[in-house]
This record gives sequence, C-alpha cells and structure tokens, in this order.
Amino acid sequence: TLVKEISDEIERMLGSKMKSVKVRPWTTFDYYNAMLINTMDDEGNSIDLGGEFPLEENEHFNKLSVNTLQSDIQVPTNVYNKDPDILNGVYMSEALNDVFINNFQKDPTLTWQYFGSSTGFFRLYPGIKWTPDPNGVVAFDCRNRNWYIQAATSPKDIIIVVDVSGSMKGLKMTIAKHTINTILDTLGENDFVNVIAYTDYVRYVEPCFKGTLVQADLDNREHFKLLVNELQVKGEGEVKKAMKEAFKILNEATANGQGSLCNQAIMLITDGAMEDFQTVFEEFNWPEKKVRVFTYLIGRDMTFSDNVKWIACNNKGYYTHINTLADVQENVMEYLHVLSRPMVINHDHDIIWTEAYMDTVLFNTMAHSLLLMTSVAMPVFSKKKETLSHGILLGVVGTDVPLIEVMMLAPIYKLGSHGYAFLITNNGYILAHPDLRPLYKNEKKRLKPKPNYNSVDLSEVEWEDTEEILRTAMVKGETGTLTLDVRAAVDKGKRPLFLKNDYFYTVIDETPFSFGMVLTRGHGEYIFFGNVSVEEGLHDLMQPDLTIANEWTYCETDIDPHHRKLTQLQAVVRYLTGKEPELECDEVLLQQLLFDAVVTAPLEAYWTALMLNAPGYDYFWVETVFLGTRSGLMRVIRYEGTEKRVAEKFLTPADKSNLFTVDHFPVWYRLAAEYPPGRFLYYMPTDDLYKGTVFTNLASNGLSPIFFYNNGFIIVSKDRAGRFFGEVDGSVMAQLLKSDSLSLPVTGLRLYSFCFMVCFLLRSLVWCEPFLILLLESPTLAHKQKKVELMQPCDTEYPGFIYDATITETNSIIKCGRCQKMFVMQAVRNSNLVMLVVQADCDCSRQYSNLVLNATEHNATVKCNRMKSQKIRRRPESCHAYHPHVSAGAAAYHLKGAPFYQCYQC
Repeated sequence: TLVKEISDEIERMLGSKMKSVKVRPWTTFDYYNAMLINTMDDEGNSIDLGGEFPLEENEHFNKLSVNTLQSDIQVPTNVYNKDPDILNGVYMSEALNDVFINNFQKDPTLTWQYFGSSTGFFRLYPGIKWTPDPNGVVAFDCRNRNWYIQAATSPKDIIIVVDVSGSMKGLKMTIAKHTINTILDTLGENDFVNVIAYTDYVRYVEPCFKGTLVQADLDNREHFKLLVNELQVKGEGEVKKAMKEAFKILNEATANGQGSLCNQAIMLITDGAMEDFQTVFEEFNWPEKKVRVFTYLIGRDMTFSDNVKWIACNNKGYYTHINTLADVQENVMEYLHVLSRPMVINHDHDIIWTEAYMDTVLFNTMAHSLLLMTSVAMPVFSKKKETLSHGILLGVVGTDVPLIEVMMLAPIYKLGSHGYAFLITNNGYILAHPDLRPLYKNEKKRLKPKPNYNSVDLSEVEWEDTEEILRTAMVKGETGTLTLDVRAAVDKGKRPLFLKNDYFYTVIDETPFSFGMVLTRGHGEYIFFGNVSVEEGLHDLMQPDLTIANEWTYCETDIDPHHRKLTQLQAVVRYLTGKEPELECDEVLLQQLLFDAVVTAPLEAYWTALMLNAPGYDYFWVETVFLGTRSGLMRVIRYEGTEKRVAEKFLTPADKSNLFTVDHFPVWYRLAAEYPPGRFLYYMPTDDLYKGTVFTNLASNGLSPIFFYNNGFIIVSKDRAGRFFGEVDGSVMAQLLKSDSLSLPVTGLRLYSFCFMVCFLLRSLVWCEPFLILLLESPTLAHKQKKVELMQPCDTEYPGFIYDATITETNSIIKCGRCQKMFVMQAVRNSNLVMLVVQADCDCSRQYSNLVLNATEHNATVKCNRMKSQKIRRRPESCHAYHPHVSAGAAAYHLKGAPFYQCYQC
C-alpha cells in the first residue's frame, strides 16, 4: 500500500541518520574557535585560537558560508576557552572531524553534525563563523539543547521546591528565580514537573496544578516561568512541610501510573535549612531512596550550608552553592550528569529523537532559523576502568534532520489535491502537518515562532476526530485506517470544504514517531499515465509560459554538490536530454509532467488569439490567464497594458497559498477541484482583500449592489471587497438569519483557532453549525518577559453561511424606524457567487448591529484543564533510573573558585 511504501522510505531515511551518530571518538589536535576564526589583531596577525579558516557559501546549508573540510569549536562566553578540561576535550574529540566528513560523503543529504561536551564546548561540522550578540556575548550552550538533555538522561519527574521566606529577598530571590527557569529549560515533553513555594505554609505556584504532575512541554514551562517571576518573599521558611508535599505528589503519581515512571527528583532552592527534617526522609524516601534530592544554596551566607549538603548527600543527590547569577547555568547542569550515571555505567547508548524545533539560537538569519527540524542524538561515555563506577558522561553526538526533507518522501501528487501526510511524536504532538502553522507575525510584521509551536497536539488540528480514535491509535504505535467526514478550511479559513477523508497510519520503527496519510474520496485514488514521447514533451516544457513546482522533487538535486544550484525544471531538462543521466528522478512524476506539457501546449496560442480577436471591452479587465495540473505544471500569461495590477502578488513566489508547495496544492486548485464541470469558481486572493472593486454603473438610483461568495465574503462592491457581509450590513444579515428557526451562534474552543458559524441556506436560511478553523491569527500580546512576546489562546465566533444554489431568489423588506429597506438576493447561475441588491437610502444601524468577529480569552477553568490534561501517550522504551554497582559516599572538590560537594550515591 502507499502508506507502507512511504513509511518504509521515511524509516530508511531516518535509519541512515541514526548511523551517522553511532561513532567512537578520539586522536590529533587542532583547535579552531568558531567565534575567533579569520579574526586579526591590530597588527594583522591571527588572534589566539583563531587562524585562517576558509569559508564558502553552500547551497545545501541554506547558503551559509561553511567549511566542509573541517569542524570548529564554539565555547559559551561564561566558559573559559583555555580551561584544561576544554583543551583536553577538544583534543580528544578531534577524531570526530574525519568521522563527520566521512558521514557527509556517504550521505550527502546530512545537514549539521555535532558533538556537545559535558564541559561546555560544542564541535560543529561543517565549520562556520559564529556571530556573537550585539554585546559580544555567545550565550549558546549545547548542554541546554533538548537533544543533549534527552540523550544524557532518561525521562524524569521533577518537583521544584523554592524558599520564599523573608530571608530570600533581593538578589537571593532573583538568583532563585533564574535557577528555577534554568531547571525548567532542562525539561522536555517526556518529563513531568510542578513548582512549590514555601514559607511557614506550602503553596503551589499554579493552584490549578495542586497535588499533581504536569507534562513539561513548552506551554507549561513558559507558564511556570511567568508565575515564578511574580513570586514575592515574606515570613519564615519551614522546609519540612514543603518536602512532605513534594514526596506526596511523586508517590501518588507513581501509584496512579502517571508521570514518567522513571527518574524522580526534588530540587530544593533555599538560603538555608534550620529545622529537623530527617523524619521526612525516613517516612517517604529511606531506605530505598528512589527519589533523588538536589539542593541549591543561594547567597553568600554559609551558616546553614551543612544542613543543605546533608539533605542532598543522604538522598542520592548533589549539592551546589550559587553565589551569583553567573553561577546558575553551570551548577544546574550538574544534576543531569548525576541522573545520567546509571545509563553511563550500563553503557546503554540509547538513540533519541527530539520533538520539532526551530534553531533560533544557532543561526541569526530568519531563513535559517525558522526551519523546522528534529535531531537524532546519542550519549558518549568514558570507558576508563578507573572512572567506570562514577559513570562519567563525556557528551552527546548528534545530527539535525530538516522535517521538510522527511515529508518530501510523501509527495502530494500521489495524494491528490486535498491529500496530505503528517508525523506525530509518542506524546501525540505534531512533528509535521500542513495545518501546524508554527509562525505568526509580530507587531513589526516579522515572522516569529509561536510559543507553543512544538507542543500542538494532533487533536487540536484533526479536531473532527472527537473521540480521538486516530490520535490514540497512532500514539500507541498501531497500524490501521479510519474514515471521517471533515470540514476543511482553505484560504486562511475564509472558505470551507466538506470532504470525506480516509486516514492511513503506521509507526516508524526505531523512532518515537508515527506516520499518517490522508486521502480524500475522489482524489488520490488513481494515477493517470499518459503516453507521449520525451522529445515531444521536452519541446513543450521549454515554452516561456510554463513553470513547474520548484518545491517538489522531480529530480533529487541535493546528493551531488554540482546539482544543488539547478532549479527543478533545469534538472528535469538535463536529465531527459541525457546531460545528467546520474540524476535520481521520479519517473512516474516525469511521465505525468511530460503528458501535461503536451496536452496543454495549445492553450498559449488559444489565449492569445482570444485576446487579439475579442471585440470591444469584452476582455479589457483580464490581467492574467493561468492553468495548473496535478503534476505541478503551471502555464501563466500576463497581458500587457495592465502594469498596475489589482493582484500584484498573485502567482508570484510571495504568494505561497496560490502555488504548488511541498505540502499543498494551490487554494484555487483545491476549490475548483470540488466544483462540477461547467461551473465557474470566482476567487479573490487573501492579499487583495479590502482593496475594493468599483462597479459604478450598478451603484445608482439608491441601490447598493454586492456580489459575494456562497460563504458570505464579498468579492465585488463599491469599497468593501474581501469583508464578511455580516460586518457590512447587520440588518440584512439578521433578516436572513431569522428565516425559519436558526440555532444561536456557538463558540468552539481551540487553541489559536477561529470558531466559524456556517449557516446553510436550504430553501431558506434554516440552520447553522459551528465551523472550527485552525488558522494563524494575530496574537494577543498579553505579557512580555525578556522581549518574549506571548500569545493567549482565544475563543472566536464568526458568523457565515453556505448558499444553496437551488434557491434562485429571495427578498424581503426591513422596517427601520421611519424608513424601510428592501433587498433582493439571487444566485448567479453556474458559479459560486450570490448577488445582493440593497436599497441604500435607509439607515438601519441603530436597530441592527453588525455581525463582527468577537475574540475573547479562554477563562481560567479552560486554561487549567488544557494545561494539566494528560492524554494517552507512549512512554520512551528505555529508562535508566538505578544501578546497584555504584560506590556510595561523598567527595568535595574545587571548581572555578566555588566549593562543590558531589554525592556519588545512586
């Protein structure tokens, strides 16, 4: 079957990426610091750790300047780049350079390969010039990245317990808040968390989460950060009550089968512990010590440090003393190395895959940073006998996989005009889906990632699956099919399509991902094979009015570096002419393309003749004539004399929604595909809304003519084109809605969604139903923290209707005080248009309100239920929470001027 073929292709592709991280490091030495390369001192000499490092722009790496013959090293500003641990690690990892190069030669589709060291340096291939921020700081620390954290540790349940007593005021509280945020940043969607604050009583930072663990996805982590920022200090601190509450949460989660069911830890953040708390550990944690306790002593006062050390070292934890904000990052990371020890001692090289993410930290340009990707990574351990029992993690090796390359393995020409493919994680979160829409435009009209872009659940997009049958089956890793009647939204929600979709799904072996594919009844079920000669097809492919979908893969141009600058059309022509026989091309797609080129070739002459021979002004308003086929072929003719176009962006590279892209057919193509032969579809591109179209010869004698789509959006009027009719004339819309009995508007709840009321005109307007449309909307910028713009989900009501073409005409009279308004509405034959003529000299605005978009924030109950909901998920297969052969005891050592006490108990 098609779904099996595509899933096997994805499995082979991801399998090849996993091979690239299965390496055995180590041998020679040459250290290029990524920030210092090609930098000269005042005398024109290379600065220390710099040197000449050739860089060349590379198509495969998003046109960045790179060095494919050498990796280089990035070190965060807060880590000394000549520290002995850094120099030794760089020396020992130099052998990876040859491994990376060899991997890239074997698999030219590989992107970035890297090694993140536990000491903080980051080896990246190919080498690049690293650009610091405007203050000259490089804040990027590989140990904070999700691929590093997931590979270094197993899933975990974390309770953060923070002291907010009066002694924590001022800088101490600032450090404590930063420590909490840093801990939250080390968590991922396979982890669970809660935050408790205590004085002489215990309170939850988020009361909604009382007594439970919540998934540490991006949404919840950012929510915790906002609440932590509002913490205030007062009273006296009693740690005993808080520790009891933390243990109860963890114990109840285990008993109920909730949480990660793997590692459990309590993170105590305080400036000292005075009371007797031993009884708490005797009751809840000894002798098994299944819960580790990590302690962070805040501030310079060491009066009660012994108590804080004792808590950590008697509960398999780790104690650190944090004096300043600069100490936080390095100290927090230590707990990950403690949790990694059982895995390291077992030498379990578990390969992990991350959720979708955008590399907004690694790259500074928008084109590079807004590319969705996943990473595959594996831990690297020390195998020295003398350190074996200590479980020393050297670092994590990994590579990035752009998700667009994965989804290209499911070409949409095989799926039909409405078909699509998607991937989800073991937690039910979307990895790739055409309706994910992870970006929004901020106040400056710049594209930015939504705060929750990688924690959008499948149920929030495939919302017709109300019983979550599809989601449950896919999360469980099952293979099967499902049929649903769906209401799909196109053109940013302006136009609904009513479809019957068949869903096919299966698991991708050796990954946490599941693959789904959707075929719409009547589309994608058959493939048409035309029979034309290559010579005939080539001749017609070369015509100037013809283009093909450059985002589709007719020929694979990314394998050979010499092919990377070729457009898809250039690659097709060179392959068919025999100039590049080694190109790997899709023979089925090429056969369809050649056939479409031949059978549509006469259209250019026909269109030209039509315009030349047209009498008078019959075609005066025609700007562009175009055609598209299921092979991604387009023919476009733009006529002269229309320099000032109404639709300036239409069918240009900036007009993505109306072109063939990697995951969808053009909007006009999808709409037309659902219309019967002989009917005309009228369509206005979204970019041209509100420009207005004037028909002065109709707007006379006190009459106001309007043409609108059968879903209520105006296409022709004096000055209101593109608007919803209910926003223009509430009196007429109210009269239409009063016809017979209509249900009241219903608000539907979906994150970043519009609730669209679709009312059907059946003989008269008789019923409405909610039409939920997932769509990229302008965000509500409710809070700001460190220049992070936060969007709030909202409920939206959007009245609209679908006109039944069997109704030829309807009319009525509306009484408005001392005047009355008459209107006539009539279907335009063989089209999707409705004409409405309204008597314009009677103002009814006082008696009738317009029907406009009403957006409101979710109430607290809805927010709470969504954040703490624990849907069915598939836990990671491996868990390393315990190892019996680890020597117990405590040792103190000195690092970077601060005393550390390391507890080896596991």
